[in-house]
Amino acid sequence: MARARISLWWVVPIAAVAVGGGVAAGVVISRRHSPPRSALAAARTSTSSSAPAVPSGTAAGSTSPSPTAAGRSRRATTSHRTHHVKVVPLRVLTSTPATKATAVAGDAPITVEFSAPLSSSAPVPTLSPSTPGSWRVHGSMMTFTPTVPFIPLSQVTLTVPAGAKGPQGSAGGRVAQAYSATFQVQNGSIFRLDQLLSALDYSPLAWAPTGPAIAPTDRAAQIRAMYHAPLGTFAWRQAGWPPNLTALWLPGQYNVMLRGLVMSFQADHGLTPNGSMSAGLWNDLLGAVAQHDVNTGGYNFALASKVLPESLTVWHDGAVVLHAPANTGIPGYATTNGVFPVYERLRNQVMHGTNPNGTPYADPVQYVAYFYGSEAVHYIPRANYGIPQSLGCVELSLSDAATAWSYLAYGTLVDVVP
Repeated sequence: MARARISLWWVVPIAAVAVGGGVAAGVVISRRHSPPRSALAAARTSTSSSAPAVPSGTAAGSTSPSPTAAGRSRRATTSHRTHHVKVVPLRVLTSTPATKATAVAGDAPITVEFSAPLSSSAPVPTLSPSTPGSWRVHGSMMTFTPTVPFIPLSQVTLTVPAGAKGPQGSAGGRVAQAYSATFQVQNGSIFRLDQLLSALDYSPLAWAPTGPAIAPTDRAAQIRAMYHAPLGTFAWRQAGWPPNLTALWLPGQYNVMLRGLVMSFQADHGLTPNGSMSAGLWNDLLGAVAQHDVNTGGYNFALASKVLPESLTVWHDGAVVLHAPANTGIPGYATTNGVFPVYERLRNQVMHGTNPNGTPYADPVQYVAYFYGSEAVHYIPRANYGIPQSLGCVELSLSDAATAWSYLAYGTLVDVVP
């Protein structure tokens, strides 16, 4: 019998076949070349029907992977080759206005610059206090443009939250560390302050706008007018005021007269009556205008004269309501000359101090209205009034002090003249 010639280095055993009840030599097939047809035919003829079928071209016991296993192997290789992109956290590089900035325009844009481009749908920073406006994302920048200015002198805090509540980069990064900056808005127009206090009847002068009046409840227009006061004119409500007061009127200037008006308003609205400008003052003025919460106490002015006989004269709405003898300070303890607003009122108290001879005193007094340091208008029992007797205060009889005290409200000006 002729034998098929097989290349041994490419052979793989196919199966053991039974021949005549014995075991025949294994038939082998080359992977590179097909065997002669005679050899294949002999193998098919001599193979037992009980032997397992082997797919053509595959040797029995072969470790070659199945198609499914091969697919898994390819996917594993592909997965192994996938590049994982690291998400870099965002950082705030800078913000404008800068933290601790002062006198910032009330409608100035607020810009935050980040370390990478931002998602157009990223959460925006927060502002406290808030004001109407809109945020815009452009590249790595976020900009807030107010449509209504902040209240004058507001302390504005910009906060960029970290994590899911904060902005997100276009590559998925989030802010890792929260950021905040605080700046102060500029003051409003002093001329507008004059107008508002006049409109609320705190001023002895009435104001009338040249053009159409701003609606009291139009908050946006009222805030804008705090920076750009409308044109108008002022006129004294009454004609009976003394020249000492009328000379103090300087529209658009924050002088002692305007400070007194501010103190009167502050006292009526639960603010500390110190005459200081603040966002709280502007905000309360805005609310009072909207609610037409006007002053009902009129306007008062006091003049303490050191000309003998010394006296105290009090005006209310242009009319004299008190003219009484008074005592001012003795030499070395003279009552300070000048114009001062009343800053504290007490129905009674015990005044403590030191006499000129060095001995201490503790004097019970009544109807006390402090206007400069420890100097006050008040009652103290004296044998007479109208000459220098005090240690700096303006002293009145009991009945005169009671009358004066009812008009010496917070912010009322006391003019001490030689």
